[in-house]
Amino acid sequence: MSIILGLESSCDETAAALVCQDRRVLAHKVAGQEAAHRPYGGVVPEIAARAHAEVLTPLIEAVFAEAGLKLKDVDAIAATAGPGLIGGVMVGLVTGKALAHAADKPLIAVNHLEGHALSPRLTAPELAFPYLLLLVSGGHCQLLRVEGVGQYRRLATTIDDAAGEAFDKTAKMLGLGFPGGPAVERAAMLGDAKAVPLPRPLMGSAEPHFSFAGLKSAVMRAQQSGQYRTEDIAASFSAAVVDCLVDRTARALTPSEGVTALVVAGGVAANQGVRGALSALAESHGLPFIAPPLWLCTDNAAMIGWAGAERFALGLTDGMDVPARPRWPLDEAAEKVRGAGVKA
Repeated sequence: MSIILGLESSCDETAAALVCQDRRVLAHKVAGQEAAHRPYGGVVPEIAARAHAEVLTPLIEAVFAEAGLKLKDVDAIAATAGPGLIGGVMVGLVTGKALAHAADKPLIAVNHLEGHALSPRLTAPELAFPYLLLLVSGGHCQLLRVEGVGQYRRLATTIDDAAGEAFDKTAKMLGLGFPGGPAVERAAMLGDAKAVPLPRPLMGSAEPHFSFAGLKSAVMRAQQSGQYRTEDIAASFSAAVVDCLVDRTARALTPSEGVTALVVAGGVAANQGVRGALSALAESHGLPFIAPPLWLCTDNAAMIGWAGAERFALGLTDGMDVPARPRWPLDEAAEKVRGAGVKA
């Protein structure tokens, strides 16, 4: 049974994990950087890259110690090669290359988005291809038909901001702190979701895509008006995001034949309101709803190790010249959409 060392460093979490092809996670360590970035209200790329360089090697040593294994015992090394903050991506990828070279092990360059896309299969062995995936995080908001490892067809993307980015900016505007997603969710639990009239961009539109920039601007105007409680703005914003996600996903489900399940992944998939609404949507379409456990939604190395295991089983490995990539769409053949540019 193959064992894969997974490394993740694409944003502000540094992580290492040892994952087996039989879905066992032998060890997993994550080092966050929330305290370092909190004064700035968001992730500072230079600070993130330095932190990755400082803690990645100790984390790798820790996972080997916890599992009682050595580098020679792994079958391959999987490292995130993009997309993400390029300084951080380079730290993890260069470390993976060095370990692979030193131990004469295969290297697997993992697309961070593929890590999220395949993560539900780590804990749900019954999940078969093809499935409809809502990939929703700080940097991406996409609907994808997942047809197999390395086989993705993008059905929709955001034309401006990702949902996770809107959560973070809303938290900053409301003074709720960093990271924004959990902070807004906590505040929303104390508010009235109908108290603040907020727009639902593109909801009901024939266009398949997402948009959150207008919603974010409306939150700013509501906050500046002084008419509403912070908790009510948070609750109304959260309800608007959920409505948009459900509406767009329902549109994608209607013509989508033959999918085995509705799946959500990415950091925003940890939001309980999002999970509950999507579960109800799946049920209304007679489909199973599958979401990773909360610890597997945010950036982690177990999902990178698992994506590496899936690719390794198919003989998909990479050379030492594989580049770090700040942008790396899962569906490189997808047409660009208005406003999204390279983020699509």
